[in-house]
Amino acid sequence: MPQKEEIRVAQLSEPLSHYTDATRFGDLLFISGCAPLDGEGNLVGGDDAAAQTRQVLLNIEAILAAAGATFADVLKVIVYLLDVDDRAKINPVRQEFFGDHRPCSTLIGISGMAVPGMKVEIEAVAGIPS
Repeated sequence: MPQKEEIRVAQLSEPLSHYTDATRFGDLLFISGCAPLDGEGNLVGGDDAAAQTRQVLLNIEAILAAAGATFADVLKVIVYLLDVDDRAKINPVRQEFFGDHRPCSTLIGISGMAVPGMKVEIEAVAGIPS
């Protein structure tokens, strides 16, 4: 029977609530919604959705690395945007990180975020390579 393992990445800011950065269950990795925050919890990217997305994906990259995975192992992402029109701005940034790999993806427009000034949050599910 698979064991559950909580993964907390020290270089990331402390979670805003009662959660961990990711949970591994068997060969699956569930990554919590990542905010565009640096290691001290400061918002990165100002009012620029692309710059915020780059920080979010750097944070996801750190979590994937801690679990022994890469963006090529990501199966699905869920992207939350304050303004769905920012999709065109963030897509090139996603391509920088994912390259030719195309995970399943859902985009959800929302009315507010946990941190003032946030424009984007991304969660992911990855398969851990054997």
